Amino acid sequence: MFVGIAELARSGRILEEKARVDYRTLPTRKLLNRCATARMPFAWTINPYRGCEFACLYCYARYTHEFMELRAPEDFETKIFAKEWDEAAFRAELRRVKPGESIGLGTATDPYQPAERRFLMTRRVLEVFAGEQRRRLWITTKSDLVRRDAGLLREIGKANPVQVNLTITTLDAGLARKLEPLAPRPELRLAAVRELSADGIAVRVLANPVMPGLNDSRESLLAVARAAVEAGATAWGAAPVFLKPCARQVFLPFLEREFPDLVELYDAEIGRNGFVSWAYKARISRMAREIRREVGLPDKDVEYVPVVEEQMSLFGGATAA
Repeated sequence: MFVGIAELARSGRILEEKARVDYRTLPTRKLLNRCATARMPFAWTINPYRGCEFACLYCYARYTHEFMELRAPEDFETKIFAKEWDEAAFRAELRRVKPGESIGLGTATDPYQPAERRFLMTRRVLEVFAGEQRRRLWITTKSDLVRRDAGLLREIGKANPVQVNLTITTLDAGLARKLEPLAPRPELRLAAVRELSADGIAVRVLANPVMPGLNDSRESLLAVARAAVEAGATAWGAAPVFLKPCARQVFLPFLEREFPDLVELYDAEIGRNGFVSWAYKARISRMAREIRREVGLPDKDVEYVPVVEEQMSLFGGATAA
């Protein structure tokens, strides 16, 4: 017997079935959720989709499918749920947000994943924001599809502080393809940074997550930072990987297969709780500060770490991601 969000997931309509991915609706009581941790730079979160087709091997958000009794490692990237849209209800939710409180769009799953081309959930959210004032909006994505909404983001920016956080984990296209199999290539993401910046939209590039032995060299991080500055980004940051158990069961077999020499390093650097050691985190933080100074960006840490526990929803204790 399924209860809570698992029951809701099974009551959703099938929107489309492809060879690899199934799209379904997800009935939801709310789209806007309180962020449960003070470490985040935003107080509220919006995730229009549940599941993500980009299939990033390190993705910590895979655990959100477990609340729907979808526990196979591949379920997160092959069973995508688009939350049902109710504009009036969403506007009513926004009235709960106090002026000056920040809202993070895409904190658990990418708001510009391929499903967005079909279902336009992110676009609908932004169209509402275009009529708002004094809403602080953060958008996080690793997709160049965000360029589609440049005009809309400019409109939002007339009355609301808005920033796009674009993740570029590495400039090594081969490594990126292994780690983020279906995400846009790094050069496409840089093109998005360039276009948005040219349109006057504030863009921050995040070289996240930083993974021991894979993209954590100074050379790798500096290359991303320099490319970000050349493309017009106004900020850059890097934070270490966080491997929840749901991510470990995908990432570690990949590591053993593709980079067996690194297995011992990960055993030493990443604890059972999924976090890197304090020494490793401090080293990456120090390196990031030095790189920002070198490329001429503000000397301030970009402390953007995963939202591990979002506000608990009303659906049987499931998270609201």
